[in-house]
Amino acid sequence: MASLISHLLFFPLLLLLLTSPSTASAASFRPKALLLQVSKDSSTHQYTTTLNQRTPLVPVPVTLDLGAQFLWVDCDRAYASSTYRPARCNSAQCSLANSKSCGTCNAPARPGCNNNTCGLFPENPFTNTATGGELASDVVQIRSTDGSNPGLSVTVPNFLFVCGPTFLLKGLAQGVQGIAGLGRTRISLPAQFSAAFSFPRKFAICLPSTPRGNGVVFFGDGPYKFLLNTDASTGLTYTRLLINPVSTAATSFAGEPSAEYFIGVKSIKIRDTVVPLNTTLLTIDSNGNGGTKISTVVPYTVLETSIFKALTETFINVIKDVPRVKAVAPFKVCYKASSFPSTRVGLGVPQIDLVVDGGALWTIFGANSMVEVADNVVCLGFVDGGANPRTAIVIGGYQLEDNLVQFDLARSRVGRNGDTLMKEEGWIIGGK
Repeated sequence: MASLISHLLFFPLLLLLLTSPSTASAASFRPKALLLQVSKDSSTHQYTTTLNQRTPLVPVPVTLDLGAQFLWVDCDRAYASSTYRPARCNSAQCSLANSKSCGTCNAPARPGCNNNTCGLFPENPFTNTATGGELASDVVQIRSTDGSNPGLSVTVPNFLFVCGPTFLLKGLAQGVQGIAGLGRTRISLPAQFSAAFSFPRKFAICLPSTPRGNGVVFFGDGPYKFLLNTDASTGLTYTRLLINPVSTAATSFAGEPSAEYFIGVKSIKIRDTVVPLNTTLLTIDSNGNGGTKISTVVPYTVLETSIFKALTETFINVIKDVPRVKAVAPFKVCYKASSFPSTRVGLGVPQIDLVVDGGALWTIFGANSMVEVADNVVCLGFVDGGANPRTAIVIGGYQLEDNLVQFDLARSRVGRNGDTLMKEEGWIIGGK
């Protein structure tokens, strides 16, 4: 499949892999932005990264969750750090984390098990499992960038996170030790990094589309420069972020809004043909139902049944002269790949336009709409989510891959760069 923007790979990531970082503390150096390298796990389709945490520093692989509230890691298995500090009940840390629980632990004191500490509820979104965990702080180290080159590695000495038990790792990618939350809270990764270094409350993701590739998360403002010195922060198409007034996450308390990222999709077009939809499903109601959210833990975009049927039927009708082949689960609409020409943006299938709040188009080309499931067989990469899902449209990771997506929290908007300018430039690490 053709690559979109992250296949052009952020050039300094090559240097990142080949050089040993120098370090600086938050007090001595104020970076403009930070970066994490992102990989795609081949068996789970999860997007993973590695944080350096603790004293002495230990690399901690974690799965990215765009809508999760905080960082949580397994503390049951030999968590050792001289700088681990549990958050004491009624402390400012507990208030910042919006913790409403205060507990004791009957076992010997250790990371994750201390008396008079406040707690939160770490959650595994892949198994829908949650449990109580101890709120604590420890050192985190991350690489800085000016948008063009990697810089010093910097440390945050009191980074808040939650200790989780080993059983909560079930269903996560092999070797992963927790979940890195990028959600709209005061203790998510974007919020804490922004507060530590006083840079703009923005972050951007560019997810890789293959296990052999590399993606990136930028914390802070652009430029976000890829190959040939192209700044992917220019040409972003913005739409406003919406707030879902009701959260269903186990990590939330009653009456709290969702930490997930919702946008207003107003309609869908396929090659200028309007998809007939029940538009009331596209609005978030007072109970938090409906609407459209963006997710990195759902592999493919999930649609409420009536929306799914309307989209797939419209797609089939637009290219009705192209014969279909037997469907391959979980997909319903499949074709021979050889039925379509190859273009810079994937197979030459009809583009799918999400018409978002403000009238902008978020265009999905073949590279993000068609999934290769077998030799010479591709399927439309959308999944039927049932008749009564809580959220009508969940934009999944596959539809985000190789596109730069910026979350501007200060201005409550999200921007996407689906520009095809760099599709033929190739990339440095890996390839298809």
